[in-house]
Amino acid sequence: MSTTPPTATQADVDAEISAASAAYDAELRAGTAPRTQPRLDYAPYRSSRLRHPTKDLHHADPESIELVAPVFGHRDVAVDEADLTIQDGGEPIGERMVVAGRVVDADGRPVRRQLVEIWQANAAGRYVHKGDQHPAPIDPHFTGVGRCLTDDDGGYRFTTIKPGPYPWRNHHNAWRPAHIHFSVFGSEFTQRMVTQVYFPGDPLLALDPIYQSIVDPRARERLVAAYDHDLTTHEWATGYRWDIVLTGSHATPMEQEDDA
Repeated sequence: MSTTPPTATQADVDAEISAASAAYDAELRAGTAPRTQPRLDYAPYRSSRLRHPTKDLHHADPESIELVAPVFGHRDVAVDEADLTIQDGGEPIGERMVVAGRVVDADGRPVRRQLVEIWQANAAGRYVHKGDQHPAPIDPHFTGVGRCLTDDDGGYRFTTIKPGPYPWRNHHNAWRPAHIHFSVFGSEFTQRMVTQVYFPGDPLLALDPIYQSIVDPRARERLVAAYDHDLTTHEWATGYRWDIVLTGSHATPMEQEDDA
């Protein structure tokens, strides 16, 4: 979360979002091929101006990084780690939901046996983290973290609680839409991609600078899960389906690891 004093209003941020969208439309009319990934220096998202890269990247030796990186084996990931509703001694409060999908490449081929991790706020919009001190209750039975390995079809499945929106200090009266953070690791821990999934019909999406930093509307839509009635479980949980595409022109937008 940003710690910048919230001096701007939502109207100010909305105007900046509209200006960025208009500039993007102008690029399209001019025949430019703008990037569909999130803008790293995006004025409505205040802290991106302070932490986006300003220097050329330097190559790192992968072998030296792997000497200090964590490692895991398939036996280290338990099946019940994918169910966030049974992890901490009791049932959490909130709307129980299933989020499932596939991790695939640009050609739709499954990415098998890859580690997928999630973390999220609880139903009240509160993280179990010392940095989150806004006045919403902590659920003693909800850690907000889970992980699994993709199956032979590239599939993943989590049972969790629908997260609530929460305030952040990007501007006055700023609220993040309900979302779940996803992390997908490659064959090594140095290969990590981080993104977020949102939910349909959320009125905060149009107001959120992080979501709107993806100025291509079709790319933004790829971050919104679809309600799936076949995935919904009778008298137990609603279901949402969301696929993660790692490469190609329809790749899922990814973010910098320190985004909110």
